[in-house]
Amino acid sequence: MENEPQFTEKRYYIIIAFVTSLFLLWGVAMTMGDVLNKHFQNVLHISKSRSGLVQFSIFGAYGVMGIPAGLFMKRFGYKRGVQLGLLLYACGAFLFVPASDAESFNFFRIALFILACGLATLETVAHPFMASLGDQRTSDQRINFAQAFNGVGGIIGPLIGSYFILRAEAGHSQDLIAVKHLYIAIGIIIALVGISFSFLKVPANLTDPHTVATDTYAVGKTPQVTKKLFQHKHFVFAVIAQLFNVAAQGGTWAFFINYGHEIVHLTDEKAAYYFSFSLFMMMIGRFAGTLLMRYIAPNRLLAIFALGNIIMCIIVSQAFGWVSFAALIMINFFFSIMFPTIFSLGLKDLGPNTQQGSSFIVMGVVGGALFPPLMGLIANKNVATSYLLPIICYAVIFAFAYSYNSFRKR
Repeated sequence: MENEPQFTEKRYYIIIAFVTSLFLLWGVAMTMGDVLNKHFQNVLHISKSRSGLVQFSIFGAYGVMGIPAGLFMKRFGYKRGVQLGLLLYACGAFLFVPASDAESFNFFRIALFILACGLATLETVAHPFMASLGDQRTSDQRINFAQAFNGVGGIIGPLIGSYFILRAEAGHSQDLIAVKHLYIAIGIIIALVGISFSFLKVPANLTDPHTVATDTYAVGKTPQVTKKLFQHKHFVFAVIAQLFNVAAQGGTWAFFINYGHEIVHLTDEKAAYYFSFSLFMMMIGRFAGTLLMRYIAPNRLLAIFALGNIIMCIIVSQAFGWVSFAALIMINFFFSIMFPTIFSLGLKDLGPNTQQGSSFIVMGVVGGALFPPLMGLIANKNVATSYLLPIICYAVIFAFAYSYNSFRKR
């Protein structure tokens, strides 16, 4: 069809490749945190509820950094925003060296917090950056495409962690040598990516298409932008939905390895490999979701996937052995489109408030700091029962998706 919007333009190919790589890099860091969660239980001898503070440190950084990152991006642009994010990411990784030497859980939490401030900055910048690289009507597809590579990073994270950290426990279970060496390597890689990104030419007049034409379904519609940011009801609900979405994600991932060990009696290393496989399923879900959105409205697909995860959580909570473990793996398949779709739907119709809106939606990621400690309190007694808690989150996401069109018209 002549009026069918294109995925992107040829002149943006190299930029898209670089921005997509950012999604992969923070995917690695996020899921490495879940491997560290179990490793700290083993080596530093802390409880599940206390180890959940790993996720509190990571996701809590989003609540702190979301607004500053948005203001920095608005003042200095996408490129400088990316460079700031990579700098903080690398600094946090290098702080693992003194934290390992001190064998201090609180020092690790500080290092993770700084690293996660970098992740929060990258997420704040990368989503509107990716949205700007083509027609607004295909922004959902572009963001889901990039998030698929976030899934690739999510697969790589636990694979690296299980091989270099959990596998190494057999050789020196009472120290943190493997953690220190691994994060030195990560810090060097991130620093090199930052240097490479500085040579990338980003058009100075790059305009976020959300400020030009913000209706995914009506070709040629140019809305009148008269509302203030928080007068957009669909945006406010998107921030709430994102908070609950990441809350569920943080809790589910934090105790995946514990579930595999306690319910299916796997070693920690093998459970981490299954965690990596579950993230492969999330990547498949994102590619599938990108395709399905050509035929199913994004909010409707989001509602279907939210219902899918409610069912999966009920099965997981029953501790049916491998059946429940398979359902736990499938939770990540249904997770797949949630974060990018909520993000993209929330940005619709915001006009010049888009960048500020992006920073608030990223702040919703602080939800991931709340659920792991709460789930950990239940998991201390029964890890399977703790998976009933995320059902609350998926009910909120379903409500957002189901009511999206009516909220958007207000």
